[in-house]
Amino acid sequence: MSAIEESKKSLRAKPVAPAGGRASSSLLVRFLELLSSVRFGVSLLVLLVLASMVGMLIMQQEVDGFAKYYAALTPAQQLLYGSLGFFDIYHAWYFNALLLVLSLNIILASIDRFPQAWTFISRPKLDASAAWLRGQPQHAEFQMPGASRASVAAEIAQAWRSTGLKPVVSEKGNRTFIFAQRNAWNRLGAYAVHVALLTIFTGGFLTSQFGRTGQMPLAPGDKTREMSEVVFNLDEPSKRSVELPFEVTCTDIQQKLIKKDGGITANNTIDWLTRIKIKDESGEREALVHMNKPYDYRGYRFFQASFINVGRARNITLRLTPAGAGSASPQDVTIARDGSAALGDGTTIHFDEFLPDFTIVGREATTASGDYANPAAVLTVQTAAGERKRAYAFAQELPDGAPVGAPVAGYKYRLVDFEKVPDAHVLSVQRDPGATVFYIGGALLGLSLSAVFFFSHQRFWALVEDQGGDTFGVVSGANTNRNLQALEDRFKNLTRAVHGQPEEVKQS
Repeated sequence: MSAIEESKKSLRAKPVAPAGGRASSSLLVRFLELLSSVRFGVSLLVLLVLASMVGMLIMQQEVDGFAKYYAALTPAQQLLYGSLGFFDIYHAWYFNALLLVLSLNIILASIDRFPQAWTFISRPKLDASAAWLRGQPQHAEFQMPGASRASVAAEIAQAWRSTGLKPVVSEKGNRTFIFAQRNAWNRLGAYAVHVALLTIFTGGFLTSQFGRTGQMPLAPGDKTREMSEVVFNLDEPSKRSVELPFEVTCTDIQQKLIKKDGGITANNTIDWLTRIKIKDESGEREALVHMNKPYDYRGYRFFQASFINVGRARNITLRLTPAGAGSASPQDVTIARDGSAALGDGTTIHFDEFLPDFTIVGREATTASGDYANPAAVLTVQTAAGERKRAYAFAQELPDGAPVGAPVAGYKYRLVDFEKVPDAHVLSVQRDPGATVFYIGGALLGLSLSAVFFFSHQRFWALVEDQGGDTFGVVSGANTNRNLQALEDRFKNLTRAVHGQPEEVKQS
């Protein structure tokens, strides 16, 4: 056995502790051995996966609809899950402790095993005894004629080069060795996986500790610098305001429906669109948030989360019929929400409010429900003389003599069309400082795992010894850290390239 193999064994020998500190030293060594143990690391990883599954199976408090989910639980479940931190498990102390200890385990295991793996690259095993080669997974023995050991070794090296290897020839005493290897870097593949895992853990930790997720209801004209974040107490969930480093103004909301005559329910919707303006010290910019196209700004991401299901109108189309006999023919005008339309005679019509289910309570017009049962538009009409009057436009035909259908400022008003839209959109605002780090770690993990499992470190040796006369004995062998089938195929090709069919091939 070579000196390198002997040195590897000596590296594994445990140092003897001094007599005075033997007990404490032994406990420390055992603790470090446990902390760097692969089995311990796998156990921690399993616990981390189980904790993550809890987070997937039990709705987390920052998810929309958590209040309804929480109310549906029994008091015992509420108390148990809340006490164990299951409603916010990614911020729980034990989840972060698992991440920390597992990261420490990966670091210590890498430090403990890296020197041994590095020897495969820094000090490759160039020589091997005949007995050691016969014990390898792939080995062969044959004889070759030649003028000298050097010429036989050169012939073997040339044959190996023809298969893509880069052999190294060395001599020791009266023996000549040929050594070659492929993908020696594969021995370090596990450490690339470790780096990827640590990168992913770092991204997750940054998100859990410094990330924010809240909601922001917006109707046209609303301005805010805050989002509401759910805070869980054992009694009940509550909300708190989180200030943003910029101001958000909603300029318009829109809902694209599958069926125009249907409701504004989610199953009748193609897309929700929220137009906003973001203002901070750098200026003002416009943004559009789609259902499947969030908007990113300064580390914050805006998503479409839900909507307030009260029917409104983004714009209305009115049919204006002049009052009195012999009047001009009706005309249609379209007015946007909170907008106005000017007529040729100087009359101005302003769209004040839309009531999906018109009713009167007391002396005030209001809506009986959020459905489009009896839609009506509330208008302010200003005459050319500057007189302002209230008017109502209904989608349904009103009977003659109905007070709300009487002419106002010389016109009767009929609501002939309107674009349906909810009262407000609710945006989910998320700040995720660890997202980029997490994605980098995920990409690195995929690449490193592919490199580890689709490649292998293959090593090949050939020992040339004198057998008297012009005949030399050759003992060759090979091993690998994985994929024995690929090693067997390559070793057979090497043997055929050197000596055709070998006289004797022994395989484990």
